[in-house]
Amino acid sequence: MNTNYLIAVVDDDQHIRNLVEAYLQKENYRTIGLGSAEEAWTLWQTSPPDMWVLDVMLPGMDGYEFCRRIRNEAEVPIIMISARDNEVDKILGLELGSDDYLVKPFSPRELVARIKRQLQRWYKMSNPVEPSSSNPHTLTHIEISHLQLLLEERRVFWHGKEIELTSKEFTLLKVFAASPNRAFTRDELLTHVWGDDYFGSDRAVDHLIKRMRKKLDLLPIEAVWGHGYRMRIEEGVEIDEASTSD
Repeated sequence: MNTNYLIAVVDDDQHIRNLVEAYLQKENYRTIGLGSAEEAWTLWQTSPPDMWVLDVMLPGMDGYEFCRRIRNEAEVPIIMISARDNEVDKILGLELGSDDYLVKPFSPRELVARIKRQLQRWYKMSNPVEPSSSNPHTLTHIEISHLQLLLEERRVFWHGKEIELTSKEFTLLKVFAASPNRAFTRDELLTHVWGDDYFGSDRAVDHLIKRMRKKLDLLPIEAVWGHGYRMRIEEGVEIDEASTSD
């Protein structure tokens, strides 16, 4: 895995910024330190980094709001750091889309280890293994009513209009579309989308579905009480799947 990633460290405490940057630079990562979310947002719009280490308690825009804004646009890894150590704060950060949450004071070595793990997961997600050419039944296309997925191109059409989805949103939609009417638990969806080594809150699934629904208005994904979610397809609706053997 490439270590030439640019990691942005956002904290109004310069000592913490310098310490984290020093440890990351020892591991050959490129870093940039920022003292506010407003500076970080400007960076995102001009030269977006590959990952964020984000303090929660920032002057002006706080880390929660910044995380929410980033998650509305991309799945870039985010690790939140905060002196707030109660469960409510951790869950809020994870629900807003943070990939990890570390309480201050923390070990810089532990933070670096967590950063490495998140970047490894991101690398795998961004560079999926190509299906083996020896498999004659690789699924390439799914069409259900007004929804069309071109899997090899990672493109989605809803009522004939192409919709831009993040990597996690696309993976989640593919899981539902490949098994219409099947009810998935949140844990199953976490494994499919985040990987089996994810240890955050399962409410991350709820937040991802909420974002996906905003982009795909009236998408028939429904909650299954006490279980999870499913994509409900009415009886008689035509489902078309194509593979490389077709």
